[in-house]
Amino acid sequence: MRDKAKSYGKHLEKIRKEYEQKKEFYLLLKKYASDILDSDNFRSTRNYIQHGSIPVRRHCIDVARQSIAISKFLGIQCNERELIRGALLHDYFLYDWHDKTRENYQRLHGFYHPGIALRNASLEYPLTLREKDIIKKHMWPLTVVPPLCREAWIVTTADKYCSLLETLRLRRGAKRAQIRVTG
Repeated sequence: MRDKAKSYGKHLEKIRKEYEQKKEFYLLLKKYASDILDSDNFRSTRNYIQHGSIPVRRHCIDVARQSIAISKFLGIQCNERELIRGALLHDYFLYDWHDKTRENYQRLHGFYHPGIALRNASLEYPLTLREKDIIKKHMWPLTVVPPLCREAWIVTTADKYCSLLETLRLRRGAKRAQIRVTG
């Protein structure tokens, strides 16, 4: 009986810790990026799918969360404001990249969208050099020129991690892949 109570206590502690981390993250979002989160264009990104069944808006928030987690886990000193804002705007291309019938459809979306996202973000927000580097270089090595600042390296890493989870449908809330075995 004691083992069960001890196990339950550890489970509750884990839930409490996750809750505190999420609360801290959402306070950072509010502090540094409420203008982005409240904008009509950013809100519209919930209508576009990024990977699997995950909307672009959710993907960008997840990348921001993972970027903060990576920074803290590895003890990398960085500018949290620029890290969060760059992560939220890294895929600010504002269209459904899966729609082959749309005007200016690009087959190689991965190569072109960082520049489009940077242009769109620059039209709406005053961007720092770090934020520009994050947005423009997050697709490295496809962008050829590597990121220059640690914030851009962190977001690049977080984006790859989140994209993998979303593509394989391992992210919470993603529809699970149906696997059929034939033969």
